[in-house]
Amino acid sequence: MMKLTYYSDSAYSAGTIFCMSGDNIYMDYSSSLGPIDPQVEVQGPNGQTQWVPALGYLDKVNELIDKSARGILTHAELVMLQKQDLAMLRRYEQAKELTIALLKNWLVKYKFKNWDTHQTNPDKHGQPVTLEEKTARAEEIALLLSENSEWHSHGRSINIETLRTKLRLKIEDYSGQAERTKLIRGYNDLITEYIRKNNFEAFMHSRNFI
Repeated sequence: MMKLTYYSDSAYSAGTIFCMSGDNIYMDYSSSLGPIDPQVEVQGPNGQTQWVPALGYLDKVNELIDKSARGILTHAELVMLQKQDLAMLRRYEQAKELTIALLKNWLVKYKFKNWDTHQTNPDKHGQPVTLEEKTARAEEIALLLSENSEWHSHGRSINIETLRTKLRLKIEDYSGQAERTKLIRGYNDLITEYIRKNNFEAFMHSRNFI
């Protein structure tokens, strides 16, 4: 299971993936997306359910395995490694694979559907974009967004400039568009108030239901 985190001007985790399922991504100077490190539910030491970042566990286990291969694993680290639940680790791997698969599929199907010709690559400028090229770009973005060592924190904010430069995503910037800003903020305030009033833990608004 992935945890969906969404605020008035930001989306994290599964919220970022949902953004990739749109034909366009609209942001202003204060907006941000987050990495797609999936959060999974585990039973804490106090018996309560808690959310933990799956990639953090996988990164640490891989670090210990690498140290073991190089013969520098300490006894304390060996004990830590032996206590790992292999079934749980596989669950974490599957959560990571699912997030990447969803993001790749939705980018190609929706975000890239009107990307017909190359616009920024000087060697291919004006040439048709193939399905293979769209898939390769989608995979590149998915892997980068899921790279724990790149962002260091599940709550890391990725602003519009970073999305455009590092991930090379096309973003529709509505900064300075007073009317569009008013409409977007007004819609957000309405939905937020509706969620709070009804004490919803999760809510999805579609054209068929509110």
